[in-house]
Amino acid sequence: PSSDCVMAEQLCLSDSTCNATYRTLENCALAKTRLLSLDHDSRVRCLNAELDLGNSSLLHCRCHRRMKRQEHCLRIFWTVHSSMTDAENNCESPLPSTVEHWKTDYNKLAALVSGKNCSQLAGDATNPCLRATHVCNLSKKCFRLRTDYASICTKGAGSEDVCDRRKCHRGLRNFFEKVPEDFTKRILFCPCQDEFCGERRRKTIVPDCSFQYNTKPNCLWLLDSCLEDHICKSRLADFQQNCQPVDMSPDGCSLHNHAACLQAYMGMIGTPMTPNYVSNSSVEVSLWCTCENSGNQKEKCDQILGMFESNKCL
Repeated sequence: PSSDCVMAEQLCLSDSTCNATYRTLENCALAKTRLLSLDHDSRVRCLNAELDLGNSSLLHCRCHRRMKRQEHCLRIFWTVHSSMTDAENNCESPLPSTVEHWKTDYNKLAALVSGKNCSQLAGDATNPCLRATHVCNLSKKCFRLRTDYASICTKGAGSEDVCDRRKCHRGLRNFFEKVPEDFTKRILFCPCQDEFCGERRRKTIVPDCSFQYNTKPNCLWLLDSCLEDHICKSRLADFQQNCQPVDMSPDGCSLHNHAACLQAYMGMIGTPMTPNYVSNSSVEVSLWCTCENSGNQKEKCDQILGMFESNKCL
């Protein structure tokens, strides 16, 4: 079984041979992060260092959703796989899928609150997104973490002040990582029949701060920003692995596991490549970016945007 990269690193550092190899890979990863061009000998040395790990637990280690020190774990993973040019190399995702089942019993949760709130919940049948929010409020953790990110993401959003997008993204990641998925999925994927409900769903992630810029950047810029971030890079690999569309497949999805794809989609929220619904009246999603003025990289740019806009798995 895949070991935890943090534990694998500790084991490696206690062995002199593995330690030396790992330090070489750290230098390779650092050079890549700083966009330093390596000569031929240096590139060969980096590749050989990765191969020298052989059957080391470091080579096969993975990180896990909701784990402590996740960012440190992902840094170790990408250090070990530093010869990968970027997440588009079809590198296996460092985040193995562990899809949780949706087990929330709405009636049981509703029974926990007072009569007034119970009637309020009963009246939310026509707006599933409002109902999902009220059910979240019944959980102290869901209510606290949702309030936390909403407070951060609304500061400065829509005014002359610029919101702190980095803090907003961190708050969103905390919410989607620490709150049980049977709460978060219902809030994000609530089914809507009218635009009032759709507007609430679209604004779940406070898009004025977490999603939109004053002007749409090029999608390749978003990709570059993502590949410079260990968390985003890992979650993009996870998304590509679990949301791989295939035209010849009956459901249009290679793994036939839409729950895993939705989980990977949720993982992208709170990263530089945060997606969101494009309108109040549809379930279509997109990145906030454009492929105009992409020059000879237009095809690559369209592929990045198409991963969300025309992905049958979603």
